[in-house]
Amino acid sequence: MDGTELRAPADDVGAAHTVDALVERLYHAEAPRLVQMARWFVDDTTAAEDLVQEAFIRLSHNGHRIREQDRAAAYLRSIVINLARDHNRRGLVSLRHRPPAQQDERSAEDHAAYREDIAEVVAALRDLPRRQRDCVVLRYYLDLSVDDIAETLGVSRNSVKTHLSRGLKNLSAQLGELR
Repeated sequence: MDGTELRAPADDVGAAHTVDALVERLYHAEAPRLVQMARWFVDDTTAAEDLVQEAFIRLSHNGHRIREQDRAAAYLRSIVINLARDHNRRGLVSLRHRPPAQQDERSAEDHAAYREDIAEVVAALRDLPRRQRDCVVLRYYLDLSVDDIAETLGVSRNSVKTHLSRGLKNLSAQLGELR
């Protein structure tokens, strides 16, 4: 070689830097909430953390495709939801080949948060049809607007409203039966 370095074109370097900055900003702003959201879909914290980590990896690889950075958080949430669905359906390859996670040690705060009535709500949420559950969790757990939910799930506003209405009706019926 003649001593010159191989470099990516300036545009590629700038794009990589922009994606890295976006991923870092979103990680600091969204990671804890995404892990908590993933916990609504999977049973253990370790799996939820793994799913969120995988979502950030996928975002970093595909972040250059995002044209509007204000939509990146919705894109990230949809990645986590899809990974959680995949995990529940058949398990991620990386998660299948490890020993089962030990039961999480719960802090005093966790014990208070997971009272029997909370467990009933979580069970009722998990019994909802997929789209209803997604809409209810995004609306009432992450406090997203109908527009943000529609963007995250790639459905219309009216579809979100319909799924929210049906989901709340089904939750009410399921939880009413438990009382």
